[in-house]
Amino acid sequence: MAKGSFRRGISRRSLLQQTGAAAIGISLAGGVAACGGGSGGGRVVNFYNWDTYIGPTTLDDFRTATGVPVQMSLFATNDELFARLRAGNPGFDVIVPSNEFVTRMSQAQMLQELDHAKIPNISNLLPEFQDAAFDPGRRYSMPYTWLVLGIGYRKAAMPNGMVPNSWRYLFDSPQFSQKLALLSESADLIRLCAKYLGHSVNNIPDAMLSQIEQMLIRQKPHVKQFHQDNGQDLLASGEVDIVLEYNGDIAQLMNAEGGDAFDFVVPQEGTLINSDCLCIPTGAPHVDDAHAFINYLLDGEAGKKITEEILFPTPNAAARELMPDSYKNNPVIFPPADVMAKSEYGAFEGDERARLYEEIFTRISAA
Repeated sequence: MAKGSFRRGISRRSLLQQTGAAAIGISLAGGVAACGGGSGGGRVVNFYNWDTYIGPTTLDDFRTATGVPVQMSLFATNDELFARLRAGNPGFDVIVPSNEFVTRMSQAQMLQELDHAKIPNISNLLPEFQDAAFDPGRRYSMPYTWLVLGIGYRKAAMPNGMVPNSWRYLFDSPQFSQKLALLSESADLIRLCAKYLGHSVNNIPDAMLSQIEQMLIRQKPHVKQFHQDNGQDLLASGEVDIVLEYNGDIAQLMNAEGGDAFDFVVPQEGTLINSDCLCIPTGAPHVDDAHAFINYLLDGEAGKKITEEILFPTPNAAARELMPDSYKNNPVIFPPADVMAKSEYGAFEGDERARLYEEIFTRISAA
């Protein structure tokens, strides 16, 4: 559930404008770029990833180490990822779904089981990430990052130095009318509204879903944009003053701007925890190289380079150990324990419930 397009003062969009997508092996269309035979007989890893969610030299480093090129295509939401592969794998070898979608896609037989013998760097993972309730035994996924949603904001726009530490400012208040943006990921948005209303992010009653829908329809005139995970760009450009975003994205923005103009808070009601994962989709044409690429991403030094760039919390103990204290002790990247204690992972509750969330968001968007 990651990642917008802000990259330490230069966005992926502007980078592509300067160099051209083909020059750095990136496709924005969500298709599979051909390289050395593409999805045919040539060796290549076709990687379907969130934007700005890789180290600046990671793909080249892997090619140098193995001789295997990586072609990376970008998606903006888990819903988009799921829709792209629902009718069959068009040739991707490694994808990065979030925890709930790992469950959903594995149940739909859209993921193939991993061969742990080909991923020895699993030993680099922190103990709490070596298993997962959403993927028991890590049969289908390896953790890439973990992350939390919260509120990114422009300090100068907050009256009297206020910290917007409640979801109310985004979901149920006109205070920042037309200067706020919400995430367009349907399940995450609805679950956070339930959290604001005092309920778990899971098992939301139908009556509360109706309440959430009406609340967001009332709020919609005040919303500048339902963004596709580029909230930090909207903050940086001045289009909005307050935004629903991931902690790592706002950490990137704060790092680029020197940390004085912007800040991030996890609201007092608690939040939604996510974990983005590395998976091999069913029908992947280059399975051995896909395993090798996943194993490389879990290497300590490779993980450090990725973490330095994207600034999301890493589940990789070897990579974290190599990071400076300014990362390890950053409260934006690692929110306080009392807030995390009130936060939860979202669980996949079946295709019918997932479709219901999408339908609710469609009605809100059309209102």
